Amino acid sequence: MTGGDAIGTPASGVRGEQDGGAGHVSHERDEGRTATQARRRHDPAVKGFASDNYAGVHPEVLQALALANGGHQIAYGEDVYTEALQEIFQRHFGPGAQAWPVFNGTGANVVGLRAMTTPWEAVICAESAHVNTDEGGAPERSGGLKLLTVPTPDGRLTPELIDRQAWGFGDEHRAQPKVVTISQSTELGTVYTPEQISAIAAHCRELGLLLHMDGSRLANAAAALDVPLRALTSDAGVDVLSFGGTKSGLMFGEAIVVLTPSAVRGLVYLRKSSMQLASKMRFVSAQFEALLAGDLWLRNARAANAMAARLAAAVRDIPGVTLTRPVEANAVFAVLPGEVADRVRKRFRFYTWNEATGEVRWMTAFDTTEADVDAFAAAVAEEMGR
Repeated sequence: MTGGDAIGTPASGVRGEQDGGAGHVSHERDEGRTATQARRRHDPAVKGFASDNYAGVHPEVLQALALANGGHQIAYGEDVYTEALQEIFQRHFGPGAQAWPVFNGTGANVVGLRAMTTPWEAVICAESAHVNTDEGGAPERSGGLKLLTVPTPDGRLTPELIDRQAWGFGDEHRAQPKVVTISQSTELGTVYTPEQISAIAAHCRELGLLLHMDGSRLANAAAALDVPLRALTSDAGVDVLSFGGTKSGLMFGEAIVVLTPSAVRGLVYLRKSSMQLASKMRFVSAQFEALLAGDLWLRNARAANAMAARLAAAVRDIPGVTLTRPVEANAVFAVLPGEVADRVRKRFRFYTWNEATGEVRWMTAFDTTEADVDAFAAAVAEEMGR
């Protein structure tokens, strides 16, 4: 899943950093400060478990941005960084891969899916998919896309589940199924294996459908399965994917990656008309180069996944806490009393996933530490004991 994590409502009141103590700004420290000088307005020691989008920018990515700064480069993607990025993506996804940097995950999904469909065609997705639940209606409003949703027990589609919506071909009264989109990892924290994706891709080909992947956390899935990125994408039969950068340590930026050129039309125009064409694209591309030229993507994903496993182990035996889903990447789902969750939320942000059941979601990020996890687990145990 690429895009934001606007699920439920996190607690407010994360402590900010003030010069001179709470509510007091030290004029002595501000002496000589100009109106243009930056000021830290938060406590960098405060972490949360609401979303990997909450994390800052990885230092190696910040360094890449600094190196790309200075002087002039041609705008709108004709810069040397975006040119070099193509070869880097091809190393991970195959010689025919084409990378199209965009601003955000919702944009990557909507533009990619629009390029794969005509106005009378539709997209099959899991009912829990990010494109259906957390993109503010953008696929429908901005993309004009008809989503055909399928309930799934664990967030994963199967050929049998796809068949629930893959019908009515040639019926002028029904939006024509054209694309299946899967999320890796899913909104429920589960991961597709290469074999599962290959089975879906083969079924799509039999039906004349295309396969799209929302890969906002593709890196976490690949790290969890210990396979290269292409094993879950180009080698498995995916046609187009959204590759996540923000959740992996970038300041901003995602990429539409075309693996089957014949699967898309007009992408160069759709990116612009959908307001996803960055004028200073070198700064998106330079970040992806830092992430993908070496193993930073893998290090970050492994770190986040390991902390999710540590968190699950730490809370599993706390009386009153029930883990509700398998921990396969960097998400932990649990149920605990609502009043307990509210008290813990005053100390650490996280979201309620399902208001009806009290299920919550705890996400770890590349910068989550063992100390962060242990402090959070201790807070859960303390509040459960009250």
